[in-house]
Amino acid sequence: MHDDEIIISDEVVRGLIDSQFPEWSLEPILRIESSATVNAIFKIGERFAARFPLRPGEPELIRQALEEEAMASAEFVHCSPFPAPAPIAIGRAGAGYPLSWSVQSWLPGTVASRTDSGASVAFARDLAVLVTALRQADTGDREFPGGGRGGDLRDHDDWVETCIRESATMFDSQRLEEMWTYFRVLPRTSPDVMTHGDMTPHNILVDRGRLAGVLDCGGFGPADPALDVIAGWHLLEDGPRTLFRTELGCDDLEWERSKAWAFEQALGAVWYYVDSNPGMHTMGYLTLSRVIASY
Repeated sequence: MHDDEIIISDEVVRGLIDSQFPEWSLEPILRIESSATVNAIFKIGERFAARFPLRPGEPELIRQALEEEAMASAEFVHCSPFPAPAPIAIGRAGAGYPLSWSVQSWLPGTVASRTDSGASVAFARDLAVLVTALRQADTGDREFPGGGRGGDLRDHDDWVETCIRESATMFDSQRLEEMWTYFRVLPRTSPDVMTHGDMTPHNILVDRGRLAGVLDCGGFGPADPALDVIAGWHLLEDGPRTLFRTELGCDDLEWERSKAWAFEQALGAVWYYVDSNPGMHTMGYLTLSRVIASY
């Protein structure tokens, strides 16, 4: 997926686990095929999952980031009304792999991208319950730290310009430029609330049409309240999405800003993963099509 991606073999993972966590040396190791873009994921037995960062970086900074993700994940588990992976351990660099890596509890379920839950009213209500509970968590006077989605939409101008150019063969560039010109200046009037920050179909688990769990919770933190509302654009069809908005009590401004964040994320996924990650490309295309249709 990435030009600088670290290739990690099953044998390397086996060796790292055996040497650093010998208590799991008899557990089977299974590579999980997914649309994950940040980590390679390996299931350890029936209870744990190891996550190996796919892109190189300064080792100390990577370890620090993993420690911060573990703290955020633990906080998310405490605040979420639905199950989420709990942090278990952080591994060290070793033979065949140059960075720290993490271990979480394993959470069973089917990712929403592989289900037809988008038409489910019950699923839409579950999503609203989740977002509402996260918003009610205490920020502890923390504010959006900057970088990534969740702050000032205008900070993403350069990225969106690149995405529009790269997506020219798939969408009407003039239409996309018009939409971003509108989205980027939508005012921000609400204070930060606690958000998951990446509420995509690949991070939501479903069981029998209901929300069963939430993955990738290491970004839990304060941000624009509209950020998690992108779940409606990523995960729901028109009718359930309207119910989701009603349950959350989104006013017009918050709803429009949720479109803006969904637009920014989906536009990047459409072109960047067009050849390397069909799941992410499909998610981006579907979400962007929904946002365009609503504009």
